[in-house]
Amino acid sequence: MSILIDRNTRVMTQGITGKTGQFHTQTSRAYANGKACFVAGVNPKKAGENFEGIPIFGTVKDAKAQTGANVSVIYVPPPFAAAAIEEAVEADLDVVICITAGIPVRDMIIPKHRREGKRTLLVGPNCPGVITPDEIKIGIMPGHIHKKGPVGVVSRSGTLTYEAVGQLTELGLGQSSCVGIGGDPVNGLKHLDVLRMFNDDPQTEAVIMVGEIGGSDEETAARWVKDNMKKPVVGFIAGITAPPGKRMGHAGAIISGGKGTAQEKLAVMEACGIKVTRNPAEMGRTLKSVLK
Repeated sequence: MSILIDRNTRVMTQGITGKTGQFHTQTSRAYANGKACFVAGVNPKKAGENFEGIPIFGTVKDAKAQTGANVSVIYVPPPFAAAAIEEAVEADLDVVICITAGIPVRDMIIPKHRREGKRTLLVGPNCPGVITPDEIKIGIMPGHIHKKGPVGVVSRSGTLTYEAVGQLTELGLGQSSCVGIGGDPVNGLKHLDVLRMFNDDPQTEAVIMVGEIGGSDEETAARWVKDNMKKPVVGFIAGITAPPGKRMGHAGAIISGGKGTAQEKLAVMEACGIKVTRNPAEMGRTLKSVLK
C-alpha cells in the first residue's frame, strides 16, 4: 500500500506548457507507471492542443471530466499559482500538489479559507512533491534514489527529503511513500496529517520526520506521536541559523521569543518518544536502529 498516490492515480499537470511543467511531466512519465498515470494538461490558452500526446484542456473541470484525472500537480508561475490551487480544489480533486515556490503569503490566505470544508488535500506549495517508489512520481524529486520498502518519509525540506531517502536506500531500506510538504507559512498538509496516514498504512513500519526551524508544527506532531503513533519515528530538525539580515530555510524569519528553534523542537520530540538525531548524515542509520 501507499499514501496519497499509487499506480492507479491519474494526474493532470497545471502549467504543462511552461518549461518547468514540460520537463518534470516528462521525467515523471518516464518513472515506473508514469506513462499511464499522466493523462492531461491544463492551460486556458492552449485547450485542444497536446504535449507529447497528453491532451491539454482549458480548465481543471474539463480535464477531470474528459480523462478521469483525480490529482493535479501545479507548475504555474507564482503570481497565478494560488488561483490554480483554488481551481483544482473547486473541481473536487482528491489531491493537489503545488510545486511552485515564491507564492506571496497573502495570495495563499484566500485559498486556505476556501479549502475549509472541502475534501481535497493540498501538498505544498514550495515542495518537491510526492512519490510512491516503483509506482508513481509526482514532482521534482530524483526518482532513481528511491526504492520500494517499509519506511515513510515526511519532510519540510526538499533537499533533506532526498538526503534521507538516499541514506535509506544505501542501507537497503526502501520507502513506502515520501511526502515533501514544503515549508511556506501558509500551506496544506502538515507533519501531523501525514503521520496519521503512515500510522494507518499497514505497509509502513517506521517513519522519518524532517522539520525546520520556525513555527510549531513539529511540536504538535510530536505530542500526537506520543499518544497515538504505533510505529517508531525518527526526527531531525534543520536548524541553520541565519546571519543578520539574511533568511535561511523556509521558516527562518518566524522564530521569536526562543520558540521555533531547532533545540526546542528536538527537546519536545525527544520528550515525546521520537528518536532524534542532530546529525543529518545519521538519519538513515538512526532509522535502521529503531526497526524491529
